[in-house]
Amino acid sequence: MVPPENNQTQTILIVGASRGLGHAMAAEFLKKGWNVVGTVRSVDRTPLHDLADANEGRLEVETVDVREPDQIAALRRRLCGRTLDIVFNNAGTADRNQDETIAEVSTEEFLDVMLTNALGPMRIIETMQDLVPADGVIGIMSSGQGSVSNNTNGGHEVYRGSKSALNQYMRSYAARHAGGTRTLLLMAPGWVRTELGGPKAPLSIDDSIPKLVDVILAQRGKPGLQYLDYKGAVVPW
Repeated sequence: MVPPENNQTQTILIVGASRGLGHAMAAEFLKKGWNVVGTVRSVDRTPLHDLADANEGRLEVETVDVREPDQIAALRRRLCGRTLDIVFNNAGTADRNQDETIAEVSTEEFLDVMLTNALGPMRIIETMQDLVPADGVIGIMSSGQGSVSNNTNGGHEVYRGSKSALNQYMRSYAARHAGGTRTLLLMAPGWVRTELGGPKAPLSIDDSIPKLVDVILAQRGKPGLQYLDYKGAVVPW
């Protein structure tokens, strides 16, 4: 176990940690000596609960649905008075039929993807920001598919659009906080084999997440917004 650099136990809030990438992030930060507050969306037992049992006192499981403003506000009240050295939103979803064009998707599904992937994460950031110290990190799991410049093949239109919207909103957030000292990150984990990424993805969780966590930690102390992949390379907007 490697302790944080200042030899004091630090805490990360990971929103959307029940499984997949968020769960792997929680495990990786625990390995590095951090305390973790990880959220799940429902009261059902998840792999995050098993991880908490194996790391007694170091991983707290909270419940929040990023689509529900009242639940976000309730989580903020429960965390009142805490210092969160990193707040990272991993919650997200994919459209059910990623072959649908924007003209074909139902209004209901479009709204759900945009709410989960763009509006909800920004509400998390806006609500939790005052718990993050001046030298802390605020991050969101974006995607390389959110890059407008890199979209040369099309496809996955609703998901792409939601992540591009997320990136734009985070740019606006950064502009409103220009001159601030916090590190702001949009992270692209690569195409990873998870329930969301599917079995054809070229990367395993172990290929992506340990490197992604190292990139996050390496960016601490660097003010302003960056859009980076799991290797630390800049992703074009």
